[in-house]
Amino acid sequence: QVQLVESGGGLVQAGGSLRLSCAASRTIFNIYHTEWYRRAPGQIRVLVAGISNTDETNYADFVKGRFTISKDNAKNTVYLQMDNLNPTDTAIYYCNAHLGASSWWGQGTQVTVSS
Repeated sequence: QVQLVESGGGLVQAGGSLRLSCAASRTIFNIYHTEWYRRAPGQIRVLVAGISNTDETNYADFVKGRFTISKDNAKNTVYLQMDNLNPTDTAIYYCNAHLGASSWWGQGTQVTVSS
């Protein structure tokens, strides 16, 4: 069993930055692949960025050049640095860690970007 806890969300003005954290209850990020997803109001949940157990990263086109995913295995934490935020980035952000049939989700953290 793994618990994931997201933090770092909040209210920010357009053009601002936030750093989200996803902390795991035990050491997993050197084994599991991890993604950040988001769900905007009235929308489905979509993939934002991912980082593999070998540190390969991938990004949705709508965040490329603005968001950076990284991890600190010693701290059991994955980060999402979000720069140059705009109101369309307003959503609940979730992290997911998975490997094979195992998959865990956090409870989400709200990000609100004002214009």
